Amino acid sequence: MSRIGKLPIKIPNGVVVSVDSGQVTVNGPKGNLSRELLPGLSITQEGELLTVARDSEEQQTRAKHGLMRTLIANMVQGVTEGFSKTLEVVGVGFKVALSGGGLKFNLGYSHEVIYNLPTGVLASVEQNTVVISGIDKQAVGQVAAEIRALRKPEPYKGKGIKYAGERILRKSGKSGKEKA
Repeated sequence: MSRIGKLPIKIPNGVVVSVDSGQVTVNGPKGNLSRELLPGLSITQEGELLTVARDSEEQQTRAKHGLMRTLIANMVQGVTEGFSKTLEVVGVGFKVALSGGGLKFNLGYSHEVIYNLPTGVLASVEQNTVVISGIDKQAVGQVAAEIRALRKPEPYKGKGIKYAGERILRKSGKSGKEKA
C-alpha cells in the first residue's frame, strides 16, 4: 500500500470537491482547479475527508496512487492558500519591472527580455525581487523555472536570477586565489 496514497485529504471549510466522469474539480475561495482522474483510481468522500483508492494492484496503478493523492492535496491547498516562489535578480545593472501583462528584464544582454505571464499566474516586483504566485503549484513552479532560465546564476560572481535562499557554489577564478 502506498504510504502517501493511503493518507486522507482534509477538506477545509469553503472548499467543494466534486468528481464526475473522471474529472476532479476543486472550488475554493481563491478559484477553482480541475484535473483528469488517472485510470485505475477512484475517490471517495466521507464528511470532510477525501480518500484516493486504487482499483487493482497493477504496478502502473500502484505507481500513480500517491501521485494522484498529492495532486489533489495540492489543488485543495492552492484554492485555499495559494502558492508562491520568490526569485532574486543579482548583478550590477540587472533590473526587473512589471510591464503590462508581463515582466521586463535588463540582464546584461544588448536587449531587454520581456516575459509574458500565463493566465492564472501573478507577479509582484519589489526592487530586484520577483514574487510569482498563483493557485496552480505546477504553473507557479514552471514560470519561476522559465524566468530563472533567462539568466542562470554564474559560479564566479553569482550574477543572474536565483531562487530566494538558493546557495550558489562559487569558483575561485583563474588566479587560483580563494575568495570568501
